[in-house]
Amino acid sequence: MKVAFIGTGSMGSLLIEAFLRSGALYPHNLHVSNRSKSKAEMLALRHPGLHVAASNAEAALGSDIVFICVKPHHFPEVIAEIRSVLLETQLLISITSPVLISVLEEQVPAKIAKIIPSITHSVHSGASLCIYGERVQPEDRLLLEQLMSSISRPTPIKESETRIASDISSCGPAFVSFIVQQWAKAAAQMTGISMPEALGLSAEMLLGTGRLLTEGGLTPEQLQRRVAVPGGVTAEGLAILEERLEGVFLSLIEATQRKHEADLAKLAALFDAVKPAANSSVSPDHGDLESDRPEML
Repeated sequence: MKVAFIGTGSMGSLLIEAFLRSGALYPHNLHVSNRSKSKAEMLALRHPGLHVAASNAEAALGSDIVFICVKPHHFPEVIAEIRSVLLETQLLISITSPVLISVLEEQVPAKIAKIIPSITHSVHSGASLCIYGERVQPEDRLLLEQLMSSISRPTPIKESETRIASDISSCGPAFVSFIVQQWAKAAAQMTGISMPEALGLSAEMLLGTGRLLTEGGLTPEQLQRRVAVPGGVTAEGLAILEERLEGVFLSLIEATQRKHEADLAKLAALFDAVKPAANSSVSPDHGDLESDRPEML
C-alpha cells in the first residue's frame, strides 16, 4: 500500500513517526512532500526507504491514501496542484477541521474523509476523529480505522460535531496541560514542593484518572464521590472549583467556535478562487507533472 503525506510539519511528521513505530506502515510505504524539502529529507535520513517526492503531485500520484497535513489556508493551492493526478479510487484525507468535505468533493474526484488527530497519538493514545464523505465505502472506512487504531482510538463523528470534538480531543491536551501548569506553579509558590515534583505528580495523576474514566468504567461524578468525603479536604477544593470555574468552559467553546466560523469564511473565498471551471472535469490527467507546478506546501 502506498501512502502519501503532503506536509511534514508538526502533525504530519508526528503521524508518520507514530505509524512507523507502531508497525502499521513501513518506510517503503511512504511518499512524502513538503514545502521545505529539507524537512522531508530529514525524515528519510531517520527512516531509510522513505521516499521524498519532488512535488505534491508526485507524492499523490498512484497513492492509495493521501494525507494532506498543511495549514488550512494552504489547502486550496495544494488541491489545485494535485487535482489532475487524483483518481476516483483514491482516499484523500484532510486532518484540519475548517476544510469541509463537501468543498473537497467539489474539487477532486477522490473519496474524501477527514481525520482529526491529536498530539497524544505520539504515544499511541487518544481519540482520532473520523468523518466520511459520501463516496467513502464501508471497506474504505475499515481500512482507515484499522490504520488509525494502530496509534489511537478511531471515533466516527458527524462533521457538524468536528469543532467541539476537536476542542476536547485535539486542543484538550493543551488546555489540560495549562491547568496542570498553573496548579503546579501555585503549589510551588505556596509550599515547599518544587515545580518538577508537582508536575511529575500531576502527570501521573492525569494518567491514572484517564484510566479510571476509561478502563475503570467510572463516570466523573462517581469518581468525585469516591474521592471526596463529605466535609473533607477534597470536598473543600471541589467547592472552590465549582464557584470559580462557572462559565469558563462556555466561554472557551464560544471562542473556539468564533475562530472556526471565521476560518470557514476565509477558506470558502480561497477555494472559490481555485475552483475548477464549470466546463472542465475533475477527472485525472497524468501529463507532465513538472509543468506549471505551483510551489510545494
